[in-house]
Amino acid sequence: MLNRRGFIGCAICAAVGLVAEGVSAQSSTPTPGVKRTILQQTDGPAEGYVTILARGEIGDGGVVPWHTHPGIESGYLISGTGTMFIKGQPDRKMQAGDSFHIPPETPHSVQCDTAMQIASTYVVEKGKPLATVVKM
Repeated sequence: MLNRRGFIGCAICAAVGLVAEGVSAQSSTPTPGVKRTILQQTDGPAEGYVTILARGEIGDGGVVPWHTHPGIESGYLISGTGTMFIKGQPDRKMQAGDSFHIPPETPHSVQCDTAMQIASTYVVEKGKPLATVVKM
């Protein structure tokens, strides 16, 4: 079970740059115009979990299809503009400097207006694909 202190400590460790293994960096189908680069990985914060720091890049007009993650995603929009869609939440216009949080297994998508760069931290179940495309 993740608690607040464990999650914060885990996020700090991910930002510092530790390395681990066991999570696929891409969904089973690559998306044109969308690139995810794993910057850092570490086991934990609890048994059976891995923390991943990744950089996402989406080209002008790009669309990230609806997908889920087997854990929490917390992110920050470094540059660009677009709209984030999270199931059960109102559509959210995003611009550089905005942050977001997506609960585990929650379908979400992004429509990019101008090229976006996103930094995301994932705390996900080890051994599962980092992203799974879902039909909405």
